[in-house]
Amino acid sequence: MKAVDAINQKIFTLKPLCNRVYAWKMKGKTVAFTNGCFDILHEGHIFSLSQAALSADYLVVGLNSDASTRALKGPERPINQEQSRALLLASLAMVDAVIIFDQPTPLELITAIQPDVLVKGGDYTLEQIVGAKEVIAAGGKVEINPLVAGFSTTGLIARIKATLS
Repeated sequence: MKAVDAINQKIFTLKPLCNRVYAWKMKGKTVAFTNGCFDILHEGHIFSLSQAALSADYLVVGLNSDASTRALKGPERPINQEQSRALLLASLAMVDAVIIFDQPTPLELITAIQPDVLVKGGDYTLEQIVGAKEVIAAGGKVEINPLVAGFSTTGLIARIKATLS
């Protein structure tokens, strides 16, 4: 199998993803879940995803759809379309599965796949993390990873706009 085929096979819809997660768990493996817009990949994202991948045997990334990203970030976002963002995430070695979700939050997705570990970045508190109560109630855990200072998509966009002015 060529690498590009393997990358595309890491992008899932809900039912096939649930089946894959079930198969991993039946083998005694653990699954971590994180989510975000990942509009312009940067060093902060790579650190966060790498840390999340260390939390379990497999890492599933929930990716906000274009509509969901617009609702969260405003009408000028996303910069990159959802399929491009999914492809970039799927091409990363530490990511085992990517799923695009259209809802405002990933709660439905978290409930469906029941990850062993829910991972978010340090800009969240436990009380703010969608799905934290559900994961903990099911016997899982929640991890909050530190942010990498100086790296944000909003900051990158601002710097790009400043250089064009």
